[in-house]
Order: sequence, then structure tokens, then C-alpha cells
Amino acid sequence: MEVQGRIKMVGETQTFGSNGFRKREVVVTTEEQYPQHIMVEFVQDKTDLLNSYQVGQQVKISINLRGREWVNPQGETKYFNSIQGWRIEASQEEAAGTNMPPVPPADAFEPAGDLKEEDHDDLPF
Repeated sequence: MEVQGRIKMVGETQTFGSNGFRKREVVVTTEEQYPQHIMVEFVQDKTDLLNSYQVGQQVKISINLRGREWVNPQGETKYFNSIQGWRIEASQEEAAGTNMPPVPPADAFEPAGDLKEEDHDDLPF
């Protein structure tokens, strides 16, 4: 699976426990009708993949969905999900050096012409 969007935040590498477990998070904002802020974590040696990326870049991240079960001290079972990245790359628009469509020349547009006061009543709404 993949997540595509613009980097909103790149976190610092965090180290946990005596075994040296490392984790680094990145937040990507999707570009769709209802943009989503998706947090993706990179673990262990994959944390270094984020070193060359910064806020504002368009990226495509290959992900795995992870789920785990945990039983708390009271015996209740809880479930947790995470999104784990394993590859990140600049999206095609970013790699091409532009992420905006070309601007048409000024003479490509024609003026609207003469508008009359009574013409405004024919709108369909």
C-alpha cells in the first residue's frame, strides 16, 4: 500500500529501552477533497530514510498496516493499529521540479464582453 501527499512534519529519531529500539514519525497531508493528516512511523534502520526529506515536499510512502493485541493488568484485551513505512520517495511532480500546472499565456483568455444589467437574471440558481 502507499500514502501520497505533502510532508507536514518530520519528527526526531526516538530511542526506547535498553535494546535501542528506534522510531521516527512523519506526517503526510493527502491532497484530496477532504485532506487527511496521516502519521507514518519508520523503525530501526528505516528511520534514516527520512534524513533527506523536509516539510513541504511531495512524497509517496510505501506502508504496511500493523496491528497488535495487548492484555492490560485488569485482563481486558485492547487492540492497537499503526502505519509503518518502509520506503519513501519524492513524488513524480516533485522529481520533475514542479508541482504546479504551467500558466497559459495572457493572450489565451478572451474578455467577457459587454455585460448588461438585465443579463444577471438568467442564472440557473
